[in-house]
Amino acid sequence: MWNAPVLWENNIANGRVDGSCLAGTERRLAALRPHAAKPLPGKAIAILDPGTKLVVDVIPCEDGHAQERSLFNQVLAQVQPQQVWIADRNFCTAGFLGTIVQQSAFFVIRQHGGLGYEGVSELYPVGLCKTGTVFEQHIEIVHEGRTFRCRRILVKLTRPTRDQEWEIAILTNLPPTEADGILVAELYQQRWSVETLFQTVTQNFHGEIETAAYPKAALFSYCMALSAYNLLATLKTVLGSVHGIEKIQAGLSDFYLVDDIQGIYRGMMIAIPSVHWQCFCDYTLDQLVDILQHLATKVHLKSFRKHPRTPKKKRKPLMVDGKHPHCSTARKLKQYQAAKDFIP
Repeated sequence: MWNAPVLWENNIANGRVDGSCLAGTERRLAALRPHAAKPLPGKAIAILDPGTKLVVDVIPCEDGHAQERSLFNQVLAQVQPQQVWIADRNFCTAGFLGTIVQQSAFFVIRQHGGLGYEGVSELYPVGLCKTGTVFEQHIEIVHEGRTFRCRRILVKLTRPTRDQEWEIAILTNLPPTEADGILVAELYQQRWSVETLFQTVTQNFHGEIETAAYPKAALFSYCMALSAYNLLATLKTVLGSVHGIEKIQAGLSDFYLVDDIQGIYRGMMIAIPSVHWQCFCDYTLDQLVDILQHLATKVHLKSFRKHPRTPKKKRKPLMVDGKHPHCSTARKLKQYQAAKDFIP
């Protein structure tokens, strides 16, 4: 599945896990109508394989107020030896980390402020990464009477996080001879691919339907959107194998790609009856890869390029005239044009 040797060879992580709370729904059910609070239909923990960019598993929960930690046992049941798990600080508990160690697996998880530990060594500088200066120390954590050691990687950021934090600490039990502090910091930075996944599912696949009030319906819709995301990830991987992975990741817009497929699909299914699609069922995996790559050569990437916004220019403060709450557009246009004509 996700083996540590792949990490050493390619400098990439082997598995990322994160939770998402589904957005509040309308109060359509009789049990919800008397309450002003926004009802939450549930949450889900997604496990992403960064090698294939696919969601390999989803752990749904119907209780929208449930803590992610109540689902840890279902996550830990999937941990296999030599796997590397990357997660945010919500997953940073002594039990979660200790169980991964007991399974002969590895973790790269941001430190939670409530986690107790004891420093074995002082912080010492390691070097620079893309986001700041990296320091490292060895620590001990106690779980169920057993003590295990790991490393604490502290990154002093050159720019604060969105929570205005200037430092982030990352815990890992990866061998220092195979993954130094700088590599660990870079691995954790790649965790944002899961956040990007959730954003794509919400915005492009409408995975959180406001009218789906029943928890089972809301979670089913969300999981279907995750399945659609896997199709998108497969399509982008095929395009990357032909046009270059960096070019696809940096310049291809998920919105334009999904919008084009949604717009063409209905007409395509009318023009090409389903009987003509059955041939793909008999293709081997190699044959399917060949035909997908052949079709990828015919895609015009310019139609799906991202159009990033330029930085907004600071506007001058508006002129306020308390005696004149309204103004004549025609008069202002004449004054503006006269001012422009007056400029030498």
